[in-house]
Amino acid sequence: MNKEKILTVLGEDNVRFDEPLKDHTSFKIGGPADALVIVSNAGELKKTIEYAKAEGEEFFLLGNGSNVLASDEGYRGIVIKLEGEFDEAKVDGEIITAGAGITLSKLAGLAMNSSLTGLEFASGIPGTLGGALFMNAGAYGGEMKQIVTKVKVLCFDGVDEAGTNECEILELTNEEMQFSYRHSILKEKKYIALGCEMKLEKGDKEAIGSYMRELALKRKEKQPLEYPSAGSTFKRPEGYFAGKLIEDAGLGGYSVGGAQVSEKHKGFVINKGEASAKDVKDLIDHVIKTVEEKDGVTLEPEVLFLGKF
Repeated sequence: MNKEKILTVLGEDNVRFDEPLKDHTSFKIGGPADALVIVSNAGELKKTIEYAKAEGEEFFLLGNGSNVLASDEGYRGIVIKLEGEFDEAKVDGEIITAGAGITLSKLAGLAMNSSLTGLEFASGIPGTLGGALFMNAGAYGGEMKQIVTKVKVLCFDGVDEAGTNECEILELTNEEMQFSYRHSILKEKKYIALGCEMKLEKGDKEAIGSYMRELALKRKEKQPLEYPSAGSTFKRPEGYFAGKLIEDAGLGGYSVGGAQVSEKHKGFVINKGEASAKDVKDLIDHVIKTVEEKDGVTLEPEVLFLGKF
């Protein structure tokens, strides 16, 4: 990586070299990224991606890091973080328009204060809107698919006819997003969510707040929130519950190094103390192998693996 060039092109205030990813992930795990670039608007994001493509650098968009396991070796490339305009939202009647960098908890709070119902399910999800759109995040019967009307994305697929690496901004409808369980078209295409528009419904502010507090209490009772983790580690297999399969396999409390299958919620792998990324990955692999041997069900990680494993 040409450090002098990246500073010249992207700006000294926006770039940090050898930035520890453990400081940017909810697992509190991960070695250094070659460069962390903070962008505040679509123009800066476009410029950063076009630079990475022109220089042949790998890049990864990191939201709140709540669904990512970063390698102990870090990441050889550019990690991009969204701030500034991406952390803003506005309300117009029953419509909320928000940037991809805003946290779901902040967004749910804005909806509540505007007496809008439909986002309560997201109030305890620790990620950003961009990550939620990427994986159609959901909880307690709600999911992004139910409220999103359109999504603005940055397309960086290939080189254009002029031979440049220019990115294009597109707007996708709910249908074009191809939302399904923990999936959207963002997983298939070279698209990055810039933000979206959501249609909610008028409700009673006190009732909305009460329901959000009820969900927060449920999470506290059932989830190991006192330990670093990436939330639910495995996708729900069709016809089963991952936590129940793991519990039935006798894996509650099973540890590899500092990583452990939570005894409180068997679907969570937690960082019990100084866990390495290898500890977590080895534990995930062991859980998958054990459950498959016992029940013939193949668990699929919900966690994204960043870097070399």
